[in-house]
Amino acid sequence: MIEAAAEWESTFAEWLKPFLGALGHKVRQRWAPVYVRGLLGPGERKSVQPMAARIAPADCDQLHHFISSPAWQTAPLEMVLAREADRLVGGPEAMLIIDDTALPKKGEHSVGVAQQYAGVLGKTANCQALVSLTLARGEVPVPVALRL
Repeated sequence: MIEAAAEWESTFAEWLKPFLGALGHKVRQRWAPVYVRGLLGPGERKSVQPMAARIAPADCDQLHHFISSPAWQTAPLEMVLAREADRLVGGPEAMLIIDDTALPKKGEHSVGVAQQYAGVLGKTANCQALVSLTLARGEVPVPVALRL
């Protein structure tokens, strides 16, 4: 069990390395692995406070600052993700899948809510529309982008 945990930590650190380089800032590089562990780890609630209570109880404010910082540059991370997806499943047999997903909404106050066709409902309704890009080969999909 301890050996498997050590192997997982080593594999996780290696996988995360190119993303940390794209973050640039040392404080972000420190908190990104903590945040991702919180997202992947046990626990139903994945908001900052419950995750911090599980993974960094003394540093809730630091984790919250990491998430809420307005200085995020997504383009470098998206480039790393595209490169890693290509490395994992790219090649002549790979397919780029573009898909839309409707999220039905009762009110009108969420960003992007409008009367539009929702395939999940089979009719026009109040919803948000998400468009996703996934690179896949065989049975292995790698999500690359998601936009509202």
